[in-house]
Formats: sequence, C-alpha cells, structure tokens
Amino acid sequence: MTELFQRWMVPGLEILIIAIMLYSLLSFFWNTRAMDLILGLLAFLLLYGASIWFRLPVLQKLMLYFVNVAVIALLIIFQPELRLALSKLSLKGKKYREETAFDKFLDSLAQSIYRLSERRIGALVLLENQESLDEYANKAVILNAEFSPELLETIFSTNTPLHDGALIIRGTTIISAATILPLADDSSQLSKSMGTRHRAGLGISQLTDALIIVVSEETGKISIARDGIMTRGVKIDRFKGIIRSIFTPPKTAMESGFDVLGHLKRWTQ
Repeated sequence: MTELFQRWMVPGLEILIIAIMLYSLLSFFWNTRAMDLILGLLAFLLLYGASIWFRLPVLQKLMLYFVNVAVIALLIIFQPELRLALSKLSLKGKKYREETAFDKFLDSLAQSIYRLSERRIGALVLLENQESLDEYANKAVILNAEFSPELLETIFSTNTPLHDGALIIRGTTIISAATILPLADDSSQLSKSMGTRHRAGLGISQLTDALIIVVSEETGKISIARDGIMTRGVKIDRFKGIIRSIFTPPKTAMESGFDVLGHLKRWTQ
C-alpha cells in the first residue's frame, strides 16, 4: 500500500498542487499587460525543457542564464503584485486586520473609479507622491475639497464643465480639476484605441513620480501609469494592491498614530 501510494498518489498530489498554483498565478495576471510577460517566460521555460530533452548543451546553458535573470527581473517588476499576494497569505487573515483610515479612502476611491468604468465615463486621476504637482494644479481649476466618491464622479460626468482634463489628489484632498497635462512623446506602448487621455497619463508619469489612473471612455478598462509604464486592464484587487504598496506608510508610523490620509507621499521601497 505504501509503495502504491508513493508511485501514484504522491506524483498526483504534486501535479494537483502545481496546477492550483499555476491557475492562481494566471488568474491574478489575466487580461493585464503583465500576462504577456508571464506567457513569454513560460515559453522560454518550455524551450529550456526542450533543450534538456534533446540534449542541446549550448542552448541549455544560454536558456539557464536567461531564466535566472528573468526571475530576478520579474521579482522587481511585479513587487506590488507580490506584496499583495503575500499579504493574502497572512496568518492573521484579512477579516481580522483593523481597517485604517487609508483603507477607507482606498475603498472609496476604487469604488468610484470602477463605477465610472462600468458606466464608460472617461477619467484621469493623479495621486500625488513625493514630487509636488503644483506646477500643473495652479494652471487648472483649484478646488481644495475633501475627497468623496460623489464629488469625483460628479466632476467626470460628461455634462459638467470640469470633466475634461485631469483630477489631482494630494492625500485625501482634491486640489484641482480640469488640469491640462503634457502628452507623451513616445506613445508606442499605447494601442490605437487609446486617445489623448491615455497619452496625457503616460506623459505625466514620465515627468513625475505620481501614480496615474485612467478610465477609458471607449472600453471602460482601467489603466495605471507609473514611471513611464502603463498597465492596462487592471482589476480592482490589483488596483488596490498597487496603490497600497506605494502609499501605505510603515507599520511603526501607523502604530504611533501617524495621519495616513495626510501623508500619502512616501514610497515603500
């Protein structure tokens, strides 16, 4: 019985665990720009396996070097997603974690953005980070209003005079609306269905450290731009994970009564 278990049950159990892991990985990145990179890595892994099977030593060594470098690169590129995935494995469990003021702000922001997405209402939102956006805000309509989902959705409604241009948020304060932004010079990473709103979002991400949220009026899909890279088709869980990984302050600051909503200007390295 033990020998039968070792011969059939153990390999079957390993295959099942690996299948579940791959399914979870693909589900997490499905319909995002990161999926192209994941599929590319899997293709190279298959090629590496083929080099072993057909005993091609030179190709095998080259592929081994590439895979080692690619794994490190993926860990760096997908740091926010990995942080989110690991946080879901916390032993404390999500429902036992105390809800902070930042969590409430992020939930309200996400709900507003995805309601706009469902209604196919275009939007361009900038979350200010360490670098000030006053240069752009001072040329727009100054609001200095406390953030609320209703205000954000009203601003981007097509029958309001402020719906064109970008909205700038500092902490939880909407400091300006109808903000005009520079367009990206190199828009090669944008598809033909993306217009001026996406070019402006990509352009400002190349000039500042702000996090840019774009809602497509044509498709309703949500994109996030950061450091000159735009990620398309972001789902709500990943949306929250990326923002939380950038703007959540260290634990020690939270425990000491740090005002999360007033100090969203710190990167988590």
